[in-house]
Amino acid sequence: MAKQKPKSTKAKKSSSLAKPKLKRKAFEQELAKLEAELVKLQLWVQHQGLKIVIVFEGRDAAGKGGVIKRIIERVGPRVFRVVALPSPTEREKSQMYVQRYVPHLPAAGEVVIFDRSWYNRAGVERVMGFCSSDEVTRFLEACPQWERTMIQSGIILIKYWFEVSQREQTRRFVARVNDGRKIWKLSPMDLESHRRWYDHSRARDDMLLATDTSFAPWYIVNADDKRRARLNCISHLLSLIPYEEAAREPVKLPKRQKPHGYTEPKNRRYNIVAELF
Repeated sequence: MAKQKPKSTKAKKSSSLAKPKLKRKAFEQELAKLEAELVKLQLWVQHQGLKIVIVFEGRDAAGKGGVIKRIIERVGPRVFRVVALPSPTEREKSQMYVQRYVPHLPAAGEVVIFDRSWYNRAGVERVMGFCSSDEVTRFLEACPQWERTMIQSGIILIKYWFEVSQREQTRRFVARVNDGRKIWKLSPMDLESHRRWYDHSRARDDMLLATDTSFAPWYIVNADDKRRARLNCISHLLSLIPYEEAAREPVKLPKRQKPHGYTEPKNRRYNIVAELF
């Protein structure tokens, strides 16, 4: 009897890996639960005086900004603060490299989110030739020591790298070109990053090898699916920070004061916004 050829599992494997699109309603339901937990975290951070730094790095168009937006949407800006520094000034270029980031580190009761960070030196600055190879080497050697000092000072440091496939990155760049709401996101640097995919890959590999430490590890987010990436990242973030529901007094809405003779003025001229919608 002739041996039967084993059935191919290629199609079966690929279909099992493919996940159906997450519907908006399901996404928003899960996001609402996570947002409620972020509010609990905010109150706990204030109650305990925690200091938290969250670093977001990754490929261009990988969706870092979308995750950050969802994190801060329902919390207070005095507790959750986003730092997205522009290109360094001439004065900042003459300083010690990490010096421009130090003033933005959190005090007690604050969460600072870095939308790109000191890791620019190991990524875009290296790839675009904005610094020398010696400067990159010195940064990669010194960075773990600096992060250890941050942690020893009481800062909780969390680092995320957002990874996206070549195909999906290209699709998102094309969408930016054709959407007037997104065109501002497409800078000359983004276009160059699309061209230099493998240069960025090498820079990423060297950075992760040198700075993925036991005390400040990197967490990689698969960001090809934006909705799932947002939920996965926020859920993971909440799992890394021990927090409880802070005790607070029950809220009771007070009654309004009596008018004591006050009436709305009728003849005063106002610039009323037209109700077009």
